[in-house]
Amino acid sequence: MTEPSRYSAKPWLALLTDAQRAPITPDDSPAHALRRAAVDTPERVFLAYFDGRLTYREVDELSDSVAGHLAARGLERGDRVAILLQNSPHFVLALLGAWKAGAVVVPVNPMYKSGEVAHVLRDGDVAALICSDRAWESYLRETAADSPVRIVLTGCELDFQTRNDARVLSFERLAQADDTDDLTSVARAGHKAPQGRDLGPSDIALISYTSGTSGTPKGATNTHGNIMYNAERQRTGLDLPDPPVYFAMAPLFHITGMVAQLAACLNSAGVLVLAYRFEAGVVLDAFAEHGPHYTVGPSTAFMALAAHPGVTRDHFASFRMISSGGAPLPPALVEKFRAGFGPYIRNGYGLTECTAPCASVPPGLEAPVDPVSGTLAVGLPGPETVVRIVDDLGQEVPFGEQGEILVRGPQVVPGYWRRPEATAETFPDGELHTGDIGFMDAEGWLYVVDRKKDMINASGFKVWPREVEDVLYTHPAVREAAVVGVPDGYRGETVKAYISLRPGAETDPDALAAYCKERLAAYKYPRQVEILPDLPKTASGKILRRELRSRVDNG
Repeated sequence: MTEPSRYSAKPWLALLTDAQRAPITPDDSPAHALRRAAVDTPERVFLAYFDGRLTYREVDELSDSVAGHLAARGLERGDRVAILLQNSPHFVLALLGAWKAGAVVVPVNPMYKSGEVAHVLRDGDVAALICSDRAWESYLRETAADSPVRIVLTGCELDFQTRNDARVLSFERLAQADDTDDLTSVARAGHKAPQGRDLGPSDIALISYTSGTSGTPKGATNTHGNIMYNAERQRTGLDLPDPPVYFAMAPLFHITGMVAQLAACLNSAGVLVLAYRFEAGVVLDAFAEHGPHYTVGPSTAFMALAAHPGVTRDHFASFRMISSGGAPLPPALVEKFRAGFGPYIRNGYGLTECTAPCASVPPGLEAPVDPVSGTLAVGLPGPETVVRIVDDLGQEVPFGEQGEILVRGPQVVPGYWRRPEATAETFPDGELHTGDIGFMDAEGWLYVVDRKKDMINASGFKVWPREVEDVLYTHPAVREAAVVGVPDGYRGETVKAYISLRPGAETDPDALAAYCKERLAAYKYPRQVEILPDLPKTASGKILRRELRSRVDNG
């Protein structure tokens, strides 16, 4: 951007408070924030996990020991450590321990299947893997065998609590494998963290794999400065009590959970409530037990909570703020939730490439609804952030007109891991080209209305059609396959596959869906499959996804 524009004038600043406008320059890392809290508030509870509690002092000491073990096993500064765990203390100890060892963390979705994990391990050149004992025994041992992984720690999420809530902790403890070390034992062994490996704001904290704005999964390089900027923005902008109590509804392996819950809580020396994974009844019980002040999750999670037979207004009485991100938030859900339970759900917008939020609805304001499209605004950018809307030629469009959303700011990552061409394409001159279509009104409210490419957003998780199509093409009966996103009242979007069959072949939609379910993460496989005689194509033979989408639109 070479000259001032209507967007760089930042009209949204007029709607922010002095505290929200105040400039910040993160000068540390999450590991530094932990050490600071361990000195200032050593006996304050940091992690609450069912009936278990870990203080800041304990987490500092336990993660030191993990770091010391990793270093003793040969992990070097800058090596990659993959973490494949649910929301338990194990994730936090592994994350902070890896950072204290000077490593770069690669968070991995536990829903990934073997092939998906294998790509991450190889592309990230991962040296260490920390996962659950069950995942290791069921498929990760074989997956890791054909990868650069040389250090493995496993954990059982029954540790650090005794309640063993069967709704989510219904598994058994396994015998320790000979080819792994036990994460809990390592954490309690009293090792000292290695010296001289402190990481600063410009160092890479995470390689977060995402399909981003193209179909090949690649790693966004979130720096410690990226993370701490958004963490500090939350501390200064949310006006939560001291100490704030965060409930980790979003998974910590997802950038939203990592930054807007874990890092934000750590930066505020708050309490982080963990409940392994989302289960509506367990979550509501945790609300009643811990009285959280803040949580963030996809709209689908709030739909599930509202539909639970035991939910009451009392479950939400402690909340000062609730945010939604990752999936479209229908205005009707916001009003229905407020009428039934009290809190106003605040919308937000971000991507892995901008380290979670780049726009949100701040306290004291409510997001307007576009009168033409009925779209709920996703929020206002922050004071150091510039969001621009441009046309296909890269020229800025007037307020109110649609175009691609571009983001520049301290939360935008420097690029993709070992992908210079993809970095140059997506981040020209450091400005993120999101691939999302939206517009901004004259006050600075941002609206997201569509995607520039064919990306499918199912409950906040990104699905690239080609990945699903590649699996479908391995089925012996499939001749042609095309995958599109279709509207879904619960998930925002869901995956639909259109298929044509080989001559003489026979199968049915349920069998094809089941075939994909065995080979893809649960959010990726097609919930709907339709078999057609032929798929629409261009003269050159390219399948026309837009015509298939129009079949849905036209009923």
